[in-house]
Amino acid sequence: MNPPAYDLGPVPTLALVGAVLAMVPVLWVGWCHRRSDAPQRRRALTLITLFLTFDLVLFGAFTRLTDSGLGCPDWPGCYGSVSPLGAHEAIGAAQSAMPTGPVTHGKAWIEMIHRYLATGVGALITWLAVAAWLDARKRRRAGASATLSPWWPTLTWVWVCAQGAFGALTVTMKLYPAIVTLHLLGGLGLLALLSAQSQAPQPPLAMPRSLYRGAVVVFVVSVMQIALGGWVSTNYAVLACTDFPTCQGVWWPRMDFEHGFTVARELGAGKDGGYLPFAALTAIHMTHRMGAAVAVIAIGLLTWRLRVAGHPALRRWAGALGAVVAWQVLSGLSNVVLGWPLVAAVAHTGGAAALVVVLTMLLSRARRSQLPSFASPRSPAGTAGVPS
Repeated sequence: MNPPAYDLGPVPTLALVGAVLAMVPVLWVGWCHRRSDAPQRRRALTLITLFLTFDLVLFGAFTRLTDSGLGCPDWPGCYGSVSPLGAHEAIGAAQSAMPTGPVTHGKAWIEMIHRYLATGVGALITWLAVAAWLDARKRRRAGASATLSPWWPTLTWVWVCAQGAFGALTVTMKLYPAIVTLHLLGGLGLLALLSAQSQAPQPPLAMPRSLYRGAVVVFVVSVMQIALGGWVSTNYAVLACTDFPTCQGVWWPRMDFEHGFTVARELGAGKDGGYLPFAALTAIHMTHRMGAAVAVIAIGLLTWRLRVAGHPALRRWAGALGAVVAWQVLSGLSNVVLGWPLVAAVAHTGGAAALVVVLTMLLSRARRSQLPSFASPRSPAGTAGVPS
């Protein structure tokens, strides 16, 4: 039984599920911060949304790594139902026809739980955008300036809508590698947007201009490396090399970059439409491995520069970056030498997400110290302010 790719019948009920899930953190923040002003309540809710989005990225990795991405072959429901319970008969038929195939009862539940969580996060981001505009309007009438432009939450709302569209394409295009990789990067982009907004009420972090520019370069290098990691994962190229530091027993194995880095192709297909050569998987894996060396060196240099910058606040950020890169190195090596265990694979995705969060928060706080209005007459531009 092949259901239509899109069946919008479950949309109203799924939207209600997302609203109910979102109300739990909204009410909790409202109660715990009932004596705080609106910007503090909004920041608390942004941090919770950031935490839940981080969890969503991890669960998305778990969904992909357990081959549950097609557990429900249509979108946004499961065989036109809100949950696998309503699709029990259809799922059972698909599982009987192919017991180890993409559609089973377990995989359907994993996929739908991922969609429920995504709907809840989308509802929270919608709430944040609406609250930001209402607060900006209230402050404008009172003649006060807003601590955060409402356009930031609005951009985040547009981003999460686009992310939902990529989620739909991931299913309907049958795990097309380029779409799956973009979906992963979209989730990390959402983390970056929320991380930046969570730092808006915080004081600026003083940082020399040259060090700030170096941090921007490290951020770009990290994003490129994460994109390579997504390409490795979505093409299932992790096990192309099962030894380290060599690959297949040699330092430079046979590699096919042309097929490996052809973006417009289906999963498992090469440039010409035939089977993807094993040498192409090796090329993907080795490129990521070489990129990892560059990224580790770049992050290591930034960590060292932060430590010797002379202020305890910068040393704390250095400690956070050092911990994240150590986590990434260990989890990445574990994927190779232990045969890509599920725990290590999810942990590696979590490390990439944590790296994006830490770097974004660091840059968000430090950026304000680079503005001309931040410098005082007694301090050189880019080094004034109160770091924290």
